[in-house]
Amino acid sequence: MSDFKVLDKINNYKDLKKLSKDEIKLLCQDIRDYIIEVTSVNGGHIGPSLGTVELTVALLMTFDPEKDKIVWDVGHQTYTYKILTDRKEQFRTLRQYKGISGFSKIKESKYDHFGTGHSSTSISATLGMRVGKDLKGDDAYTVAVIGDGAMTAGQAFEGLNNAGWLDPSRFIVILNDNQMSISPNVGAIYTYFNKIITKKTFQKPRQKLKEAINKIFGKQGVRIFRKIEEYTKGLFAPGLIFEELGFTYVGPVDGHNIFDLQETLENLKNMRGPILLHVVTQKGKGYKFAEENPVTFHGVSPFDKISGVFNKTSSVPTYSKVFGEALVELAEKDERIVAITPAMKEGSGLVEFSKRFPNRFFDVGIAEQHAATFAGGLALEGFKPVAAYYSTFLQRAYDQVIHDIALQELPVLFAIDRGGLVGDDGPTHHGVFDIAFLRAVPNIVIASPKDEQELRDLLYTGLNSGKTFALRYPRGSGVGVKLEGFKEIKIGSWEELSSGRDIAILAVGKYVYRALEVKKQLKLRGFNPTIINARFVKPMDEVMLKNLLKTHEYIVTMEDGVLNGGFGSAVAEFILDNGFSNKLIRFGIPDRFIEHGKVEILEKDLGLDVQSMTEKITETIAKKQVALNTA
Repeated sequence: MSDFKVLDKINNYKDLKKLSKDEIKLLCQDIRDYIIEVTSVNGGHIGPSLGTVELTVALLMTFDPEKDKIVWDVGHQTYTYKILTDRKEQFRTLRQYKGISGFSKIKESKYDHFGTGHSSTSISATLGMRVGKDLKGDDAYTVAVIGDGAMTAGQAFEGLNNAGWLDPSRFIVILNDNQMSISPNVGAIYTYFNKIITKKTFQKPRQKLKEAINKIFGKQGVRIFRKIEEYTKGLFAPGLIFEELGFTYVGPVDGHNIFDLQETLENLKNMRGPILLHVVTQKGKGYKFAEENPVTFHGVSPFDKISGVFNKTSSVPTYSKVFGEALVELAEKDERIVAITPAMKEGSGLVEFSKRFPNRFFDVGIAEQHAATFAGGLALEGFKPVAAYYSTFLQRAYDQVIHDIALQELPVLFAIDRGGLVGDDGPTHHGVFDIAFLRAVPNIVIASPKDEQELRDLLYTGLNSGKTFALRYPRGSGVGVKLEGFKEIKIGSWEELSSGRDIAILAVGKYVYRALEVKKQLKLRGFNPTIINARFVKPMDEVMLKNLLKTHEYIVTMEDGVLNGGFGSAVAEFILDNGFSNKLIRFGIPDRFIEHGKVEILEKDLGLDVQSMTEKITETIAKKQVALNTA
């Protein structure tokens, strides 16, 4: 490690109470420097974690994660927590192959109490833990730390609603609010007010008064008392919605004033019923570039920590960028095109669309279910909605895709970014399930382009199809083909890119060009496969597939999705259902969750690189020929 003044001297959170106030402040700076140092090399979610340094230290000075359960939501806020919970040295391996995860992960540490790669699950999970502890007679605390936009999702409010009804004690929800618009509310009067309402001198008489009112006037009297209390607190704090849900609201408090925050947390431990503490933090705190541009520095690729300039990447535009530019071009000519995203404007390439067509752009927050059904409503009013998701987040809207869109045959286009392996974010973010879970849905078209131009053409096709249309494409740079115009592609049609004999390789999406590379290797070994761009997973080109099955003994499928229920399964079903007996070789993601690491490393491990696939095809054919010769 670098020469840190305090961080080098401590082992974990248990040493925090040995430090002076000045040392605690120095420790926070050390941790910030360490996070910046590591993320500048590895990439990662620098902004959210820089904002939670003091909050994390205060939590670990107040609660003991060996017995108290602390659930972070979203898990990318946890870098400080990882450093202080026995992963200080390992932190250098953040998001690296076989290193520690960028999110909370139960298998990684006993201190990670729940996996939180997706947002808005902490309250529900922590409430379950709280009820479980109550059933066992365990008096440890349960704390959910929810932030970075996660409170915008419906599940968060479902959890709050249920918690208010159950009325558990030793259950604390911390709303980590890193939106700058709230910061003016943080000041002396709020600090003073929260110190008052969390102290025993306030809480004990308050509880006794409630009990007395209940005895004399019953539950109706208690409700009136709460209304008066809520009104009084509402003069100082914007927490009425949480009070109405049954929580005692405390806040806002300054999330960077570590000692006031710790005092508040200590006081909360003595309060009864569910508590919501509203903490205001600054995203990117302590690093100028992240403070000035928190969106850009939310999740980053490697960068120069001195200048804040990102390392050079490919000059070839990403699929996200190509999609966004194409959508703008089409929207200029068709006023019916609207774009919807669940809090993924930047990542999905929709920034320019939002600027050019502000009245036709809708960021609905972290609300994947709502985004889909909202798109369905727009479709019924004659618009052409494009709902842009990351593949991994579309999973959260599966019922809406089925029930609200496909069942009603609504013309919504789902632009599914990050299809396939995504690398360093790992199993919570790999987009490997979409082909399989969408293929089971009637009335839906599933298409995957081989390159950027075909992405443009399939987008144009989908928007003019009048069908529920899923267009999925990978993360990262495209192939580098020339981009020009739009053309409609016949739905369900495949494309023969290179003719051959005996072996037909049917490749989906990014694997089409890899299939062409495999052909080069196979030709060196005496084989000459036919290469097919299977751009439509559903419906398949059954006419072409039948002809291929009649003329090629071996059929090879390649996809960057799960094998179970994926494209290769569709081909296997067709072979079986139509009485063919061709030998099928399938390449894809096996039946397990794939860990984080660079995509090329993961693909090699899975046998999905050019060399591995060439070897497997060659060995399979050789084994069959040996079997025939010895029969």
